[in-house]
Amino acid sequence: MKQILTALAGLLLLPLFLSASTTLPIKGTVITPTDSCIRYIGRFSWRNPSRPAFNWPGTVITTDFQGTSVKLIAKPRSGYFMCWIDNAAPFKVGLNSEKDSVVTLATALPNARHSLRLMYIIEGLDRRTDFRGLVLDEGCTLLPPRRMPERRIEFIGNSITCGYGVESTNASDPFEDETENHALTFANIVSDSLHALHTSISRSGIGVYRNYNGPAAGSRDPMPWQYEFTLFNDSTEQWDFSLWTPDLVCINLGTNDFSTTGWNKRLYEEAYRKFILQVRRHYPHTPIVLLNGPMLGEREDRIEAAILDRLQRECKRRGDKEVHRFSFSRQTGELGYGASWHPSKQQHERMAAELLPFLKTIMRWEASN
Repeated sequence: MKQILTALAGLLLLPLFLSASTTLPIKGTVITPTDSCIRYIGRFSWRNPSRPAFNWPGTVITTDFQGTSVKLIAKPRSGYFMCWIDNAAPFKVGLNSEKDSVVTLATALPNARHSLRLMYIIEGLDRRTDFRGLVLDEGCTLLPPRRMPERRIEFIGNSITCGYGVESTNASDPFEDETENHALTFANIVSDSLHALHTSISRSGIGVYRNYNGPAAGSRDPMPWQYEFTLFNDSTEQWDFSLWTPDLVCINLGTNDFSTTGWNKRLYEEAYRKFILQVRRHYPHTPIVLLNGPMLGEREDRIEAAILDRLQRECKRRGDKEVHRFSFSRQTGELGYGASWHPSKQQHERMAAELLPFLKTIMRWEASN
């Protein structure tokens, strides 16, 4: 696993959205994933060092480079990334062809040093995404990122944290990779506002004891089970928690546990109690914030909030004063909806605006460091 760092991004002369259009072999200097100047943020499987695999949304690859252009090499059909170059507005990159694995990220840049940040913005799930390198101008090289935030946040969540449907403006739309975008979520907005790195251990439909529409007795693969793995739904590789120690953990789980009939609040509470202890074993001293999200109905939201309040008080009684509570305001539709009644882009912005002052207070963090 490489050192985990990040950068913002900039100057580019490209359209807002790009699709893969080049096949190997290609001209230029090919940079392999093992280059020491590349920083990786999030969970990567290094079983094949030439093709590190990942599938959690919000996973980031970042570096600086010299030259006038840069290309990304990744597995065909990897899906969607957001790309930042220097200080320019980010743009979306898609690799959805069965054959093409190379996409041009920038051309006609000034021949100087530039920063590059790539964020995987969807849930990889069955795509088995991997990163295969970068292509620079002939004779050009990578450089270590100059911007190195020290703060680290881990977000554990469900479809809300993933960014399900955030690019849609129609509540009746189904799930599509094309409208999911983790870069537009409250989690990414909060992290960028605090000048922090973040990881997102998130999956649509997942719960603490019961996934969406799961059996009342509980699902076999909820977040406490998935949380231990490097890749979602791959129990063959345990994640090494020593590779990433966050300064703060934010958990937003429960929407799916309570989302359909058949939920059991006692089982939810028992499972959440154990999950807090599970996270605490990995991060003995890290503040943990228990969130309840904006999507539940009034009754379910009230029940979940009461349970989380009670668990926070229990932690405090046993001496763990670094477990905190925060509730987002419930969405009402005034800011619109994303696909399948998920939070809209504007709702995510409101969520970030609500959460930021709370996190600044408990962490004693200013907006940037």
